[in-house]
Amino acid sequence: MTLAASGATTMVGLMVSESWAQARARIAALFGRGDPAQGSAVERELESSQRELSVAREAGDDLVIADVEAEWRTRLRRLLRADPVAAAELRALLDELAPLVPDQAAGAVHNTISGGTQHGPVVQGRDFTGLTFGSPGTAPPPPADPASGGPESRR
Repeated sequence: MTLAASGATTMVGLMVSESWAQARARIAALFGRGDPAQGSAVERELESSQRELSVAREAGDDLVIADVEAEWRTRLRRLLRADPVAAAELRALLDELAPLVPDQAAGAVHNTISGGTQHGPVVQGRDFTGLTFGSPGTAPPPPADPASGGPESRR
């Protein structure tokens, strides 16, 4: 399942890149399993998916983009279930194609937090490393105990 998902994600990423023509024939051959007619049919389906994906990206239609990826994930899963040898071939193909997949981090993101009360930092995004909030090694003060005569007991 993980290999099929990775394959579908890579395929969709390549469909919107300049490397698509190079990758398309290799992916079609994987699905064709040595049958040139079947490979050609899959290549036509890949082209149809690529056109659909391009229109959806321009329109900002994330649902169609997800549908295209889900369709190819399902097809890859069926291929891998029917032919276990295809798993090794798909892994090798993904390793070869990985450098051609465009970085998906492009595009502006704007996050807004409204309402409610945040009692600490709020972080939204991706790829965070080495975050530290407060002073390292310092524990927060214990809550005030009304019985001890602290600020809460004066109310």
